[in-house]
Amino acid sequence: MSISKADQEALYYHSHPKPGKIEVVPTTKYATQRDLSLAYSPGVAVPCMAIAADKKEVYKYTSKGNLVAVITNGSAVLGLGNIGPEASKPVMEGKGLLFKIFADIDVFDIEVDANDVDSFVNTVKAIAPTFGGINLEDIKSPEAFEIERRLKEELNIPVMHDDQHGTAIISGAALINAVELAKKDLSKVQIVVSGAGAAAISCARLYIKLGARIENVVMTDSKGVIRKDRADLSELKAEFATDKDLHTLEEAMDGADVFIGLSHGNIVTVEMIKSMAKDPIVFAMANPDPEIDYETAINTRKDIIMATGRSDHPNQVNNVLGFPFIFRGALDVRATVINEEMKLAAVRALADLAKTSVPEQVNIVYDEVSLSFGRDYIIPKPIDPRLIYEIPPAVAKAAMDSGVATEPITDWAKYRDELMERLGSGNKVIRMLHNRAKCDPKRVIFAEADQLDVLKAAQIVHDEGIGIPVLLGNKSTIKNLKEEIGFDAEVAIIDPKESEETARRNRFGEAYWQAHKRKGIKLNDAQRAMRGRNHFGAMMLNVGEADALITGYTRNYATVIKPMLELIGPAEGVTRVAASNLMLTKKGPMFLADTTINIDPTAEHLAKISQLTASLAKRFGMSPVIAMLSFSNFGASNSENAVKISKAIKYIHKEYPKVIIDGELQADFALNSALLRKEFPFSKLVDQKVNVLIFPNLDAANITYKLMKELYKADSIGPIMLGMKKPVHILQLGSSVDEMVNMAAVAVIDAQTKSK
Repeated sequence: MSISKADQEALYYHSHPKPGKIEVVPTTKYATQRDLSLAYSPGVAVPCMAIAADKKEVYKYTSKGNLVAVITNGSAVLGLGNIGPEASKPVMEGKGLLFKIFADIDVFDIEVDANDVDSFVNTVKAIAPTFGGINLEDIKSPEAFEIERRLKEELNIPVMHDDQHGTAIISGAALINAVELAKKDLSKVQIVVSGAGAAAISCARLYIKLGARIENVVMTDSKGVIRKDRADLSELKAEFATDKDLHTLEEAMDGADVFIGLSHGNIVTVEMIKSMAKDPIVFAMANPDPEIDYETAINTRKDIIMATGRSDHPNQVNNVLGFPFIFRGALDVRATVINEEMKLAAVRALADLAKTSVPEQVNIVYDEVSLSFGRDYIIPKPIDPRLIYEIPPAVAKAAMDSGVATEPITDWAKYRDELMERLGSGNKVIRMLHNRAKCDPKRVIFAEADQLDVLKAAQIVHDEGIGIPVLLGNKSTIKNLKEEIGFDAEVAIIDPKESEETARRNRFGEAYWQAHKRKGIKLNDAQRAMRGRNHFGAMMLNVGEADALITGYTRNYATVIKPMLELIGPAEGVTRVAASNLMLTKKGPMFLADTTINIDPTAEHLAKISQLTASLAKRFGMSPVIAMLSFSNFGASNSENAVKISKAIKYIHKEYPKVIIDGELQADFALNSALLRKEFPFSKLVDQKVNVLIFPNLDAANITYKLMKELYKADSIGPIMLGMKKPVHILQLGSSVDEMVNMAAVAVIDAQTKSK
């Protein structure tokens, strides 16, 4: 059986760097014999006895309180059907990954070989003492309803079947806002639900709790409208049986205000959409193909309010907006159940969040001047950083108000801060980076495309829609490598040394000579220099034949930067070019500068570097909080390096008083807010989260970022060149494929910004 390139990539992703997507890692010290004796025998006996005396202590001495089981029997997996427990494991691992990256919840995925309700329930009950919560997943209906009902009754920890409630909660929030925008009354709207599975029934039930009336709901299945006179109805379907004289989906849609699609793709026609009431609300949530194509629907009715389950259209109904944050709130108050009050609180919090000002980083990703509440924005985007500190508190408060919280929260401000700290994972920055680049892809020159890893990076950039690769290098080598890796897209391949490029080399050389003829450059030398890829690529940028350039994979940084500074140079008004690395740390993204260019900057240079790096942070949607680092604190040393930082700080405080910057500071004081507040309460950085570090010299900055990469496996994006006239970025020698892809995304965003 032949396997497509996309399938091969999926298999590779799930098997490298090692099989699976999640792992267990230690959270305590384990370096010494003393550590090990505390971790296991004999030290472990002490917490065991404490828990034996009081079971509640298990939350204090083990990971139970932040551990959720994602459990399935594989009987209804995505669109794959009943594929069994083993085949469902990749999906459950993926769900565990989402729990972790969105809400910092640890997960064990558990695949149970049990198809009858009793066996499944008994298995879950037997292992429940391990967990703080249970997320049921991909279990077929109607068994899913009974399994969840029994587990909620028989366990004292939160249990939720996300397939039932996730879509209901997210679409419920969207429905509240859509009805408001349509200026209709939820209690009066006529709702058609296509589909009668677990998600459809749960959605209908939740909408009724939100204010819809059951007599206004018409549900359909593969046999047509679910009517009271049908003899084939299950107990669940009978709940929504109607006595209206309707038999088909087409008849039900006539005059309807709302269509909820949880069935199959392409079953709704243009005529059905036209037959709906004024300002129709259409949630076509079948995946990957909606019940009606988005473009078709919005072109049919200009007054339509449309949502789908897809990320490439506005108003994506995505379960990741719900389950991580609902469980986060439930775990944090140690709720005994996820009840209706908690689910409704999540619905209303999501609906309200869509009506507030959108953070700049969200606008940046979607290339919007300002996303705002309206027909194309009725629910928050999945990358919205506010989700983690808006939804869990609403859920936690509902748990407390409804009497199911066993550890109530008393300090809400502190809780909010704790939730914000959980945002630390830098992977969200990478997703934001790629999504923003995809909004307006630009032509990116890969100057060393006859290197296998560089070509792989160009392939990913092309396939993901991040940019449009322009490949420089030996044509035959590039073509052979393209064939080897299955890169069959038609992209530009240019070898500056070939005779067919003579005219372009001469043209570029002439332009280079004209700009540098009074700086010792001869015309012949300038034209000969154009045989080099970096010179040729730089001139392509200058004349507008490409939009961005990345290079440096095979050459020393100093060698590569020279032609870039000569041929392209700094932007207008920039007196000091610099470079910054964005480090993705457990405490969040951190910009380090200058990491590659300025060897021993003066106080004035440091001030300029700070300004350039602050502008870069803003480009990433972050408010810069800058610490200038040294080996001393606030004048404690008269050394040359400490003094120049002090001078730079005084200059910035005087000329740019609104900039949040301070120093000179030792790194631990800059990054430990409690330590800084205790010793230097006067600092501008007190109670601020530092996200930009400026170093006294190249030694300190370069060594620091490379140590962070190698010792702590912190992902690095950079060096990002700052202050150049054109978008050119120089890689570190031997960069990985992922690093090159990320730098290409940075280059595209740089080009987007400069084009504006």
